[in-house]
Amino acid sequence: MRVVAIIPVRMSSTRFPGKPLVDILGLSMVEHVRVRTQLSSIIDDVIVATCDQEIIEEVERSGGKAVMTSCLHTRCTGRIAEAAENLDADIIVNVQGDEPLLYPEMFESLIAPLVEDDQLVCSNMASIIHTDEENIDENIVKVVHNLENNIIYLSREPIPSTRKYQKKGFKRHKQLGLMAFRRDFLLHFTQLQPTPLEIIESIDMLRALEYGYQIRMVETTSEIVGVDTPEDLKRATILMKNDSLFASYFEKT
Repeated sequence: MRVVAIIPVRMSSTRFPGKPLVDILGLSMVEHVRVRTQLSSIIDDVIVATCDQEIIEEVERSGGKAVMTSCLHTRCTGRIAEAAENLDADIIVNVQGDEPLLYPEMFESLIAPLVEDDQLVCSNMASIIHTDEENIDENIVKVVHNLENNIIYLSREPIPSTRKYQKKGFKRHKQLGLMAFRRDFLLHFTQLQPTPLEIIESIDMLRALEYGYQIRMVETTSEIVGVDTPEDLKRATILMKNDSLFASYFEKT
């Protein structure tokens, strides 16, 4: 089984323009994500997909692989599907380029459900929401799943109900930017028309749910910081200073 990770990034982020190339302790954010993904033993290849020449140059200067994609994509899944069209791969992993503190071992957990169940077409990593601030943050996508860990719904709003939520015995989850697709399904999925809930929430994976496909949620206890704002960048930089994995690869780059 050949597994290829694709990192979709662009300079014109609405919330934080230019964030793929922001510096975090001497490396650009996209390079942190690429190098850490490459450290996974289950990933056979890592490709950055972008519509910006300056990102191509940054990645290639560091010895990585990058491909130019259309500037018309409105969803990250469309960008990775374009990059995957001519790839020899069984599984494509979508790695969001704004989570610079991801850990290589997460990929094995993410892909395991697709290996174990040949009917499953997609999995999505999630972690636990610990604070009420996270729960009301619209940049954080909340996940509700069933007893078999299949995702029921995704929203930028606090779900389930905060009024009835009792902290004891119930875990709230947030979506992380790690998603694994069977390659054939990814190419099919991106040809489907966008769906009403996907458009309302601005969440790609709702399209799969609305068309009736299962998405397996894979929980991780690792804390990953998504960088959506300059404030997030400050927090990620502080955490990176104390990150043992960073020390292991920064000296070699």
